[in-house]
Amino acid sequence: MSTHVGLPGPSRARIGRSAAGAARRLDRTLIGAVLALCVIGSLLVWSATLPGDGSGPLEATGHVRRHLAHLAVAWVLCLAVASVDYRSVRAYAHLVYGATVIALILVLTPLGAVINGSRGWIVIGGFQFQPSELAKVGLVLMLATLLGEPRDGETKPMTRDVLYALLVLALPLTLVLLQPDLGTTLVFGVIFLGVLTMSGAPIVWVAGMLACGVAAGFAVWWFDLLEPYQLDRLATLVDPAADPQGAGYNSAQALIAVGSGGFDGTGLFQGEQTHGRFVPEQHTDFIFTVAGEELGFVGAGAMVALFTVVFWRILRIAQGCDQPYPRLLCVGVAAWFAFQSFINIGMGLGIVPVTGLPLPFVSYGGTAIVANLVALGLVLAVSSRDRGFE
Repeated sequence: MSTHVGLPGPSRARIGRSAAGAARRLDRTLIGAVLALCVIGSLLVWSATLPGDGSGPLEATGHVRRHLAHLAVAWVLCLAVASVDYRSVRAYAHLVYGATVIALILVLTPLGAVINGSRGWIVIGGFQFQPSELAKVGLVLMLATLLGEPRDGETKPMTRDVLYALLVLALPLTLVLLQPDLGTTLVFGVIFLGVLTMSGAPIVWVAGMLACGVAAGFAVWWFDLLEPYQLDRLATLVDPAADPQGAGYNSAQALIAVGSGGFDGTGLFQGEQTHGRFVPEQHTDFIFTVAGEELGFVGAGAMVALFTVVFWRILRIAQGCDQPYPRLLCVGVAAWFAFQSFINIGMGLGIVPVTGLPLPFVSYGGTAIVANLVALGLVLAVSSRDRGFE
């Protein structure tokens, strides 16, 4: 006599209906905006990586094929995370955070590799990844868990919760500073400040964190703790023409590329500054200069508009949450994306110092693309299941 092991038919049907309903409730506007940014980014990476020997687009597809492969894997992970109940993910926040911290420690061992002056990568054979990007996901999850689940019957985080959150921030932040990676350190700080502010923690803590940030910046300047190249970057921000062939070269060439695009751009794959490789790291840190030159004000403005839609939808989802944990999860992701986008675009426009942060969903990358889309998956999981969201 055969036996059937598994869920009863009605239970399987309910699960199926629940999953189908969650899929239908995914924020299609948010997904569409991010997909559009990914498509634009792929075209810009393709153009930015063309050799300057006159080769046509079809003759140089190595970088863009790898970029598309990264995107394919990242989107699969995004949709997988979006299909999981975010309340279940919360139970694994400690594991995700702990794994990323261990990876950051391994970066400082012989397993770590120095790329572009920072020991921020782990290279094993032909495989390499950047733990600091994944640490952003771990940090968002842990901060939302700590500050979104007050204990002892409290409705808002108390001093003890904030102190725990500070410890959670301090560990990865210190490890990233040792690489050194100032840009990612700033992203960590902004994520923490955004989540803390929206958690309802005592205002004295929020004001105190802001004051500590200002005091730390003053101390760094007063005690001359900045590296010479960092001082040069600040100097060129004030006067980009001070050293156009040295410290100010990146910013100067970025401004020339963006300015040469005019209103409607030179056309995709037609940028002389881009294909002449005058702008360094133009497929990663300075990807916005490719948009400025080849797509012009219209195309670059459309990208900014798409990012605005992304931030608006994430904050709209956060606003509709009836529980603090999913709300803080969305706020942490929004703070991360908004700050990093502002810094990257600002570098291309010469209004912020060069810090080496990629543009979310657009810049070439493997680990960064995966981290961005996994974070998006967390937001989509909230939007599809939190009853407070309409």
